[in-house]
Amino acid sequence: MKQIYTFGNYLKDKFGCKVYKVGINISGFTCPNIDGTIAKGGCTFCENDSFSASTGETKELKGFHLNLTSQENPYLDKQLKQLEMQFEAISKRQHVEYGAQKFLVYFQSFTNTYAPFSTLKALYDKALSFENVIGLSIGTRSDSITEETLEYLATLNKEKEIWIEFGIQSIYDETLQKINRGHDSKNVKEWILKAKAKGLNVCGHLIFGLPDENRDMMLHTAKVAYSWGIDSVKYHPLYVVKKTALANDFTKGIFIPISESEYLDVLIESIKMKPSNVSVQRVTAGIDDNSLLSPQWCKDKNSQIKKINSALKPLGLKY
Repeated sequence: MKQIYTFGNYLKDKFGCKVYKVGINISGFTCPNIDGTIAKGGCTFCENDSFSASTGETKELKGFHLNLTSQENPYLDKQLKQLEMQFEAISKRQHVEYGAQKFLVYFQSFTNTYAPFSTLKALYDKALSFENVIGLSIGTRSDSITEETLEYLATLNKEKEIWIEFGIQSIYDETLQKINRGHDSKNVKEWILKAKAKGLNVCGHLIFGLPDENRDMMLHTAKVAYSWGIDSVKYHPLYVVKKTALANDFTKGIFIPISESEYLDVLIESIKMKPSNVSVQRVTAGIDDNSLLSPQWCKDKNSQIKKINSALKPLGLKY
């Protein structure tokens, strides 16, 4: 069996050792789709309080939020301390439990370019100063990054490994409107192409099972995302958690989640059409607590991985 080209494979080939992503959650970061700048309430599937890194949700700066026009950040020192504490705790555990030798600091929760450039520069520089850190991965939205930030990341990329993770989700604007995304697919394409033009590495997030999307639409989204030149991909099934707009639609019977068999079918076909140079960072997602409403198959990730590998076996592949 040949292993799918994973992000772990890519990092090990490039750096010659085990490289792990350290997920970081910085208080004060939010999203323009939550704070009312673009929309309110966030995406329909987003339970805003659910964003957290491995250390748990940080409450210190509750009520304080940054955006692109913030004039000052009185809590920057506390944010830098959060970054340091989280990195030390998580990287130490990854070293002990998994033998990780080098690290990629992953700014994970919310929109991690949605702040004044001075704040972003301070956080990015601090993260890169930690021992055995080879680079950054920055989760963001295509409508929440500036040319200045992009240019700075391109400068950092000359000596470090810099990734930007964009939520593509779907290339269909009608779908993006239904999930209250707040931007169209043209905007995502524009900023992916800008990032690529500056030599940056781009990971695209795709969600299968979005409202009213059929198999052909999901596969077309994957095909178009690949054509934009993304370097890595994360595949997610859409699942329903409590306290979301999507939960209301599910309860009313308006939204029916994707079945496990359909997800497997779309996932395998997407992997088959994926360019060989595009690494895979995630093949599924879920949550194992009582906030999950549906589908229940998203509760057990180990079971999902086993079924995905069973579906890949006829292709001579494994994850």
